[in-house]
Amino acid sequence: MRPKTILITGASSGIGRALAFVYARDGISLSLVGRDRERLEDTAAAARARGAEVSIGQLDVRDRDTMAHWIIAEDTRRPFDLVIANAGITTGLAPGDLTENPSAVRTIVGVNLIGVLNTVEPLIAPMCARGAGQIAFVGSIAGLRGLPYAPSYCATKAAVHAYSESLRGRLEARGVRVSLIIPGFVKTPLNDSIDAMKPLEISGTDAAILIQRGLERGRAVIAFPRSLYLLARLARLLPARLMDKVMARFQVNVPETQERIR
Repeated sequence: MRPKTILITGASSGIGRALAFVYARDGISLSLVGRDRERLEDTAAAARARGAEVSIGQLDVRDRDTMAHWIIAEDTRRPFDLVIANAGITTGLAPGDLTENPSAVRTIVGVNLIGVLNTVEPLIAPMCARGAGQIAFVGSIAGLRGLPYAPSYCATKAAVHAYSESLRGRLEARGVRVSLIIPGFVKTPLNDSIDAMKPLEISGTDAAILIQRGLERGRAVIAFPRSLYLLARLARLLPARLMDKVMARFQVNVPETQERIR
């Protein structure tokens, strides 16, 4: 499927910005959501230069009412073929820390999980009524197995995985495809803040191309790099305490998010 009307959240940076550029061309309508007005405008200008029609929403994905109002208005104006629930942040622990800041935990749950619900819920009924469309969720390889240095991040991504999987059978019976994107390390401002080994890291552009190809082929799961994905799946099959000991050997510093619930 080659979509012509696309909603992307988290479009002012990282994978979302790269996706906007990959999709931007003549005949494409992009609706881009982000919180940083300047960066969002910059993304929109670059996408327009490639021929796309672009509208922007400077929105906080945690704001359910505002998100629903804007998304429904955009879908009414030009029905979406594809929505990519991409917006997300990270937080975690420095070596020696035992628990995450409770405020940071609740913030990441708000953005990474509630923000996803606020993005897709307004479109489920209209897409099903049309019997067409595609919903894509951006998860993470970190959602496949809990990591000792990013408990709440892993929890939010695991929840997104389960939500996507739960919706897929029900919505696809009504003509709406559901895809789960499971990336490994992608070079973005979010990942640049993490002090750790980043095996098989790829650029945002390369990630966006892989995502676009997978979505156009209608894949249920788009996971990359494949070797890292399979390794993470294998870790689920090994004894839990053995994997705990292996993961504890890695020195990783994930900065605490400075975002807070508003």
